[in-house]
Amino acid sequence: MGVPEMDQLWLDLSNRSRQGALDKEELKFFKKLVKTLGYLAADPRHNSLASHEIDDLSRKYGIKIFQSYLENNTPSAGRLFWTYGPDKADITVLAIEPHPEDTKRGAYERIKLSKTPPAKGGKSETK
Repeated sequence: MGVPEMDQLWLDLSNRSRQGALDKEELKFFKKLVKTLGYLAADPRHNSLASHEIDDLSRKYGIKIFQSYLENNTPSAGRLFWTYGPDKADITVLAIEPHPEDTKRGAYERIKLSKTPPAKGGKSETK
């Protein structure tokens, strides 16, 4: 997960899930997130994820940024934004957002990404 926002989200949801303290909507979201992360870990190109690079974000941050489905066919369907790294075989989730209106110019400008953790002996790549 991205640092620090995505780590905090994951820890909060997983802790409250273990305690049975998630409301109905949070539990629904958490289940979708767990399923999506499982697919992403097994195969970032899994059919259900419909993963693809977002050129606007890749240009903005200077690294390849991908978007995968958290859900589909729902209003403001959730999307997971991620990148490879910081080390070989790592994937870092940078944001979870509703799907932007990508038919409009500049739709991805409002997406704020978390930082990638530094590679061993390296620096963080997103701003």
